[in-house]
Amino acid sequence: MDTLTDEIEAVLFVAREVMVYQIPPQTTTAGHKAADWNVESFLWKGRLRVIDIGSRSELRLEDSSTGELFAQVVYVSPWNQVEPVLDSSRYFVLRVEGEGGKRAYIGMGFAERGEAFDFQVALQTVVKRTQNTTSISDDPEEPSKPAAPPKDYSLKEGQTFTINIPGRERKKPASSGGGGGGGLFALPPPPPPGRRG
Repeated sequence: MDTLTDEIEAVLFVAREVMVYQIPPQTTTAGHKAADWNVESFLWKGRLRVIDIGSRSELRLEDSSTGELFAQVVYVSPWNQVEPVLDSSRYFVLRVEGEGGKRAYIGMGFAERGEAFDFQVALQTVVKRTQNTTSISDDPEEPSKPAAPPKDYSLKEGQTFTINIPGRERKKPASSGGGGGGGLFALPPPPPPGRRG
């Protein structure tokens, strides 16, 4: 069995038309600018697919009609294989690695800003999924601990509590001495309703 054919491929993003550009070498550490490219003259035009294959992700530049592969970028941590340019949201720099570890930097552009935004969302999805997977796998296997019983914070019979609200005076209990009338004489209850006397 070939392990590559057994892995599930999930297509995260498809752009029907992207342009690839030959770009000049980067002159500053700030990054690439699309204004430095000749965006009117592209090197290649075709389809872009972002694919999840098992535990890795790939960006594939393919011929729109035949599906022939033009270039492939394996998108892995530290996520520096794709960089947005400084002066446009539609253009990106891709780092393509060939056989033998040779690297080439190519420019890629979208016709529409919406597609470029969706492309960035797909890349963020890959990063988040990978980070979630690695954080789960980095946790050492802990033996299952018995769950602590839930704490009972309810008042038991006879228990009371007081709440002091700042700015309010506390009522003082009535004293038993003096003319409070709290002793021997009590008023009778009111008569029942409907009977007047």
